[in-house]
Amino acid sequence: MPIFLKNLPPADRDQDLQVFLQLEAIANLRWPEEVVRQWLYDHGEHLEFLRDYEDLDLARIRWNLEDVPVAELESIPTGPSDQEWLEKVAADHGYWLSMRPKRIQDAWANEGTWLVPPIMISRDLLHPESRGLQVIEGRMRTGILQGRRSGNLHVADSHQAWVGRSR
Repeated sequence: MPIFLKNLPPADRDQDLQVFLQLEAIANLRWPEEVVRQWLYDHGEHLEFLRDYEDLDLARIRWNLEDVPVAELESIPTGPSDQEWLEKVAADHGYWLSMRPKRIQDAWANEGTWLVPPIMISRDLLHPESRGLQVIEGRMRTGILQGRRSGNLHVADSHQAWVGRSR
């Protein structure tokens, strides 16, 4: 049976994540906790973001933590409501990285990657003829990666990400 964002209970950020994970509609997805946290819990009230994915059948998605080659990430899109944000971060990646905690800055300097794997989906889940991945959550991380890559700064050859594909 299809499950759409509009049918899920909105996240109450005053409620603990563990409580949210135990709600029947959320538990029935059988998604990894980190995917639920970043996508449904952290962005449960971001209406434009939710509209980008309102027609996506969430029950069709299976998640795996994967190593994604940097070449696949250097021009990866995001949803229409945040594409400009992704491009803005990439254009001024040094500034945006400087606003992050030191441990995040150090990870980019030393390992050339993010600390927390972002959430991505196979674009064919949105449009059957589309190929490649799309960033759901982690647009700032991805923008920093794209900016560093285009600026010839240290970037790892691959990066861990939660990738959703069709079941």
